[in-house]
Amino acid sequence: MKKPTITSGSASTCPTAAEGFSYSRPFFEELVATALAHAKRLGATDAGAEASEGCGLSVSVRKGELENVERNRDKSLGVTVYLGHRRGNASTSDFSSAAIEQTVQAAYDIARFTAEDPFAALPDEQDIAPVSAQRTDLDLFFPWTINSEQAAILALRCEAAALQTDQRICNSEGASVSAQQSHFFSAHTRGFRGGYASSRHSLSVSPIAGTGDDMQRDAWYSSMRDPGELAAPEAVGRYAAERALSRLNSRKISTRQCAVLFESPLAAGLVGNFVQAISGGSLYRKSSFLLDSLGKQVMAKHIDIAEDPFIKRGKGSSPFDDEGVRVKARQVVEAGRVQGYFLGSYSARKLGMKTTGNAGGSHNLILSSRLTRAGDDLDAMLEKLGTGLFVTELMGSGLNYVTGDYSRGASGFWVEKGRIAYPVHEITIAGNMNAMLKGILAVGADSYNYGAKTVGSILIDRMKVAGI
Repeated sequence: MKKPTITSGSASTCPTAAEGFSYSRPFFEELVATALAHAKRLGATDAGAEASEGCGLSVSVRKGELENVERNRDKSLGVTVYLGHRRGNASTSDFSSAAIEQTVQAAYDIARFTAEDPFAALPDEQDIAPVSAQRTDLDLFFPWTINSEQAAILALRCEAAALQTDQRICNSEGASVSAQQSHFFSAHTRGFRGGYASSRHSLSVSPIAGTGDDMQRDAWYSSMRDPGELAAPEAVGRYAAERALSRLNSRKISTRQCAVLFESPLAAGLVGNFVQAISGGSLYRKSSFLLDSLGKQVMAKHIDIAEDPFIKRGKGSSPFDDEGVRVKARQVVEAGRVQGYFLGSYSARKLGMKTTGNAGGSHNLILSSRLTRAGDDLDAMLEKLGTGLFVTELMGSGLNYVTGDYSRGASGFWVEKGRIAYPVHEITIAGNMNAMLKGILAVGADSYNYGAKTVGSILIDRMKVAGI
């Protein structure tokens, strides 16, 4: 199976967020300024406010017929008020003058009756993103002026391609097209003012193969900021069908210990588990298996993880974090050692550290191995696996972040002598994340971008596989 390639297309950018929105950037700036001014009049020590709007279209089809058409349009004004180290938050979707005053008053009243928290405050002024950074254009906004009929045609093409791939593709859970865009403006009394528009568009399908007791479902999708970069509907449909077909005649296997290869989309999930374990909330609550891991070896020595907020069109790109703090490219893991945590201002203060510009989460993360070669595609990774389990689907949420114990339902393929022998299902894979991270033997060159994470398939030396 070859993953579908992207199609070329032109894109329109609109950093002023005019197209498709009901409110302009200047309107949001005035709205936020009004809220902050009222907070100061009430006696707030500090205050912050953010105005935002999102709109979009989602269309789904099933078995050649239109199923759902949904349009969404959301707006919000959020206000945070500080009275010393007491904090209150309130929000509204009503942009009238009376509603703004009521929302600020509500946040102020909440702060009045909230217990004092010595760590609650806006970011320190020296951490605020400079004006030049606040205006950085990372090419994140590509409005898609598609209507429901056009979206339905794309979804129908995608599903039809899946159904026509093979006569064993007998059913479908449907196909969908989504076009979403949003913009915001945020400011606070420590000098930050900034905002930008962004978009996220997608195409997906979920075909069903087989009949009777041997029916298998799989899915595939394409998601991009620029609709011109989405994979062709036919390519997505065919690849999803091939994935479903490959799972037919799945077997159960006996319980054993063996090497496990995680397909690249699932490998991105392992990176996400790692990120949560070294994020501020988990660390200051002492609910992480990676407590006090800064500077320590937690992964195999050939593993690096880089964070880059400035990748053009990146799904995790941003010129500043959710608090208006400056962001920067950095090494999170170098030669297996943790070089930095993921901290916002609050969690950093709780830990006696400095913010890393990660309020709101991580930015674009790229996991790589110093052992990876250009030819290490999936076939090469299967050869490295030798005999073991190739996992293509995980079920449930089975990670204990306190102990690191990992257990997930899984399905995939049994591999012998570097070649897929047969599909397997109804198994559970288990291990401990500490051992799993240090037991990474190889990372494939078959890099896949899943949200804000990019990683190839990951081979882990040994895990428990529970079957019959």
